[in-house]
Amino acid sequence: MEKIDFKKLCKKYHEEALKTLVNDIKINSVYDPSTISGSTPYGKGVAECFKFLKEIALKDGFKVDECDGRCLEISYGEGKNLIYIFAHQDVVPVNGKWKFDPFSGVIEDNKVYGRGTSDDKGPGISAYFALKALKDNNLINNYRVRLVFGGDEERGSSCLEYYFNVLKKEQPTYGFTPDGDFPLIYGEKGICNYTYKGNIDFDEIIEMDAGTVSNSVIDRARVVVKDGQKMYDYLKNHPEIEVEPFKEGSNEFVFLGVAAHGSTPELGKNAGIMMLAVLGKVYNIPSLSLLANEYMIPDGTNMHLRIESKNLGVTTYNVGIIKYKNGKFKMTVNFRYPENVIAKLVVEKIQTISPFLIEIDSNSDYLYFDPEKNKFIQVLAKIYEEETGDNVNKMMTIGGGTYAKEAKNTVAFGSHFPNKEDHIHSANEKIDLEDFYNSMPLYARAIYELGNLNEN
Repeated sequence: MEKIDFKKLCKKYHEEALKTLVNDIKINSVYDPSTISGSTPYGKGVAECFKFLKEIALKDGFKVDECDGRCLEISYGEGKNLIYIFAHQDVVPVNGKWKFDPFSGVIEDNKVYGRGTSDDKGPGISAYFALKALKDNNLINNYRVRLVFGGDEERGSSCLEYYFNVLKKEQPTYGFTPDGDFPLIYGEKGICNYTYKGNIDFDEIIEMDAGTVSNSVIDRARVVVKDGQKMYDYLKNHPEIEVEPFKEGSNEFVFLGVAAHGSTPELGKNAGIMMLAVLGKVYNIPSLSLLANEYMIPDGTNMHLRIESKNLGVTTYNVGIIKYKNGKFKMTVNFRYPENVIAKLVVEKIQTISPFLIEIDSNSDYLYFDPEKNKFIQVLAKIYEEETGDNVNKMMTIGGGTYAKEAKNTVAFGSHFPNKEDHIHSANEKIDLEDFYNSMPLYARAIYELGNLNEN
């Protein structure tokens, strides 16, 4: 295989790539049920992103398939090997306090700020220009490449389910998704979302509203009660509980926490759980006190359901959504588990101690490649080490779930570099321009080497 300087190859695309990313960030592509139609199954914002990228790809000479509005497929090349890159254009809702408008793409101190900069518009744009660099330099020969931008990754990846199961698209020879960490991720926990549901009259509570998506730690929890004085007196005597400023006589209170990704709830502070604990205490509601206690430690310790494996680590249980109004209660948990766990059995055990009925909403099994035996994994690991010079940080397994579970022979490869902070799923999400640019040659080389890989 010829020696190619992938850094030099990609450098001339930096300016165009940055401009593209900033314009992409300016499109609010949070799932929007109010603008769903036959051609916009995830709402107006996602559709606008697809249109924006489609026009660029056609101008650059790629083939484009709009996939009934579920995905945008950008393709090039002919040959036996089919290399896929899976990225996504949908983003999680805005939460927390931001330095800048989350849909402005402001650049400060060589960092781009905005929702989607790291998850996953920035990495996807980087992969696009890596592909463009290969195409423009005639380095896609005897293999095919498809870069697929999905529109519903954050809500469970219905986009790729449609892509493969309804459109019957060909599975990859090899694939990667730039929606994880470098050096690479060779295993992912299973993910199960389950919801507590009940018709119950919490006599003292009018409304609870906490969280927007299951896979984020709740950073703001609002409750409206009948007797606000009781809550006021309790909170006044417990200053360690963080709440928005409130006035005596008010019956609305807002608990504040710290957002984090649902795969790492221990890194956040769940305002919803704190709300349940305080409500249970102040108004003597045992069912809410029970729920708060069960999930106060997010690895399942208090439910006696902390389970661990050598390969994929320990269970996590993130309470992501809590709603109550007009006598209807709902609480959704994002449960992540290693390979020695059967999710259905765990949920059945939780049901035996639950004051409410529990329903499983979705379940995605674990993913694992043996790094000692899999040549595909070894090639990506070699590419990262040789291109970066980093032989200290090692490939890993994670609790997060990526598109890698939706396709065969696919893993998460970047784009988050070791020891960097990107505030994924949190306020002030950002991507370091150095990382944005440095990921391009990694992706270009990965596409090229996997395209030419013959395991025989």
